[in-house]
Amino acid sequence: MNIETFITHFELGLVELAHSDPAEARQRYDQLCQAFAPPDPQGMRINDELRGCMTLRHFIPTSPKPGRVMYLHGGGFTLGSINSHHGISASLADQLRRHVVSLNYRLAPEADYYDMLADCLNIANVIQPIAIVGDSAGGRLALDLLPRLPHSVPLGLIYPPVGPLNTQTLGPNAPLLSRNDVLSLLPFCPGLSTQIDTLPPNAQLEVLSVEHDPLTAPLEQAVAAWRRNGVQVGYRSANTMVHAALHAHALLPEMQSAWQDFCQALNQRLDH
Repeated sequence: MNIETFITHFELGLVELAHSDPAEARQRYDQLCQAFAPPDPQGMRINDELRGCMTLRHFIPTSPKPGRVMYLHGGGFTLGSINSHHGISASLADQLRRHVVSLNYRLAPEADYYDMLADCLNIANVIQPIAIVGDSAGGRLALDLLPRLPHSVPLGLIYPPVGPLNTQTLGPNAPLLSRNDVLSLLPFCPGLSTQIDTLPPNAQLEVLSVEHDPLTAPLEQAVAAWRRNGVQVGYRSANTMVHAALHAHALLPEMQSAWQDFCQALNQRLDH
């Protein structure tokens, strides 16, 4: 598969979502993302756990290294689940050789951003992750979660929205994600209008972006600011790729290469 084919198929799926009610849209989004996911890695144990009102999905590779990694899915704060991002979570566990826990945090409009953050903090306090990986909206949650933890852990951020996001800071429109799409997220996450300045000075970040994404320009500005403040940040961008391409990482060589580099760098932080 090439990136143009991925864009065509994913875009058709997004068009169908626009004509669905929230429950149906979420189900269709799950199916759309799953259509690009690779088979589960051989020998991986996968099971669901109901904790309160939240479902956790555990991905446990054979002979895992110590510690759990928490994964926060994307979906613009209104979509996404352990099902839509199953393939990414399984691949993450396989690449890191560690137990990964993905969770169904509450979504807007039924819940507000601080409800989502509270869900993530609740599970973090239970599983005590050694790292947190956040994808898109989940990346923003990971950033806001870090200062609320009892101690800092490495973060893996995959094209997260970081503020301030406005018409001056955003990059150009791109396939699958326009500037208007990004600005439509502001009501669901009020903090997107301001710069993140609450990262602990000992924070460690690994960041993955894509070339064609209006979020990349503000993200690169944030990376530069974090580095000036002494934060350890590893950064790479997948050439020719677009937002959501990680779902098809097994089919897109450029995305696969950047994803493997991201996971290897995060693993090195966890091994030291």
